[in-house]
Amino acid sequence: MEMTDLTPAERRIWQAFPSDEPVDLRGGRTDAAADGASWGPERTVRAEVLRALLLTAPTREGAAAGLTLQGARITGVLRLKYAAIDHPVRLRGCHFEEEPDFYGARMRALVLTDSDLPGLEASNLDLEVYLRLSCCRIRGQLRLSGSRIGGGVFLNDAVIGTPGAPVRGDESQPTSLLLNHATVGTDIRAKRLTVHGRFLLNGTTVAGRVLLDGGSFANPGGSAIHAETLSVGTDLSAKDIRATGRVDLKGVRIPGQLDLHRVALSNPGRLALRLTSAEVGELWLRGSEPVRGTVSLRRSTLDMLHVPTGVLPDGVLLDGLTYRTLAPHLPAEERLPLLERDEGGYLPYAYEQLAAAYRTAGDEAAARTVQLAKLRRHRHTLPWYGRIWGHLQDATVGYGFRPMRAAGWLAALLLAGSVAFAVRHPAPLKADEAPGFNPVFYTLDLLLPIIGFGQESAFAPAGWQQWLSYLLIVIGWTLATTIAAGITRALSRQ
Repeated sequence: MEMTDLTPAERRIWQAFPSDEPVDLRGGRTDAAADGASWGPERTVRAEVLRALLLTAPTREGAAAGLTLQGARITGVLRLKYAAIDHPVRLRGCHFEEEPDFYGARMRALVLTDSDLPGLEASNLDLEVYLRLSCCRIRGQLRLSGSRIGGGVFLNDAVIGTPGAPVRGDESQPTSLLLNHATVGTDIRAKRLTVHGRFLLNGTTVAGRVLLDGGSFANPGGSAIHAETLSVGTDLSAKDIRATGRVDLKGVRIPGQLDLHRVALSNPGRLALRLTSAEVGELWLRGSEPVRGTVSLRRSTLDMLHVPTGVLPDGVLLDGLTYRTLAPHLPAEERLPLLERDEGGYLPYAYEQLAAAYRTAGDEAAARTVQLAKLRRHRHTLPWYGRIWGHLQDATVGYGFRPMRAAGWLAALLLAGSVAFAVRHPAPLKADEAPGFNPVFYTLDLLLPIIGFGQESAFAPAGWQQWLSYLLIVIGWTLATTIAAGITRALSRQ
């Protein structure tokens, strides 16, 4: 391209390129890139000029070339598809009239901070250093699928998509930000990011952290954040986010924290949070609003689960959830209603897991309470005769978790029998051989089927006392059986 074909603004850019000198076309103004359509010819640069500059302009010996441009209105399509560019490209605060095409390009660094674009095609982009899109306004799609970025991705304060606007792809799942199957060498920093439509992160690998704090993600009725099998090197922080639509984190790998402090998740009547088959170090939901929609934690493995009771909704799915510790430490009576709300029905493993967490915390009393609640819930699944036997075990010894109940029953029956037989002594079977009658030990002889004090065999009650003795014998055998069952169950837990 001849210099005589360039406008004054383009000539400045061409001359500054060999030594990477910045070119600012704002002329002292601080107007936003969203107003770029009204900028005049003194701020207008043709995309074909920038393409020719990046692909053919000579470099200067001893100087590092680069394109650093601010405040330009770029007309036409900046088409760099499959291009190999060995210089950094920095286009800050620029207004693009057409969607740039960087598909499959290989570049050093790409900076579009504060710019306004109708969309950006950068799938399979290979960046040696970083991608900076902070404070960008991208009205259509940002496509970064399959990209390989050696450094970080910066999307702080960016706005992607337009509410209600049609986008390319499956209209039932409008996707505005595609960062799926990408590889990021350090972090994804996207604080206060706003996405209208689906944010796609499936299969992406991030060596460092993912920061989404303060973001807003809206795709009503669909996936707001779709990050299946996302792999993060340390933490995923999403404090203070608002998500309208499903947050899908199926199969994620996060060895550090998944931080969902003070979040507002809403997808009424549908899944609001799906964290299934995931491996997470710590899950935090402290200070969050009650989730509107169902929460599924099926088959996930967590080291620590920090979830206050009021955050999770009525609809939960906990089948196969495994965790080591649970916070905050609350009485078992406050945790148990959550297990009863599981849409999968009675899940023995969920109770065992909660009891194990209490044992890890050293709260054996709470663990016993959970185990007792499990057996009571299981009782409702039994046939009528099993339920009767279960009620009997519960009332007498609390399924072995309340052994003092049996002592109380025995004491009450011993007192009642002793008083009844003291009022009128049963007649001896052989008056000359019978020992002296003792109402207490006679009652014990009837109640305890194994121990004998020689009283029962020496005396024969009559009338109502005979029926009382039969009742004491039956109750004694029943108590002995339930106590033995409770002891067996207790020993099996050790």
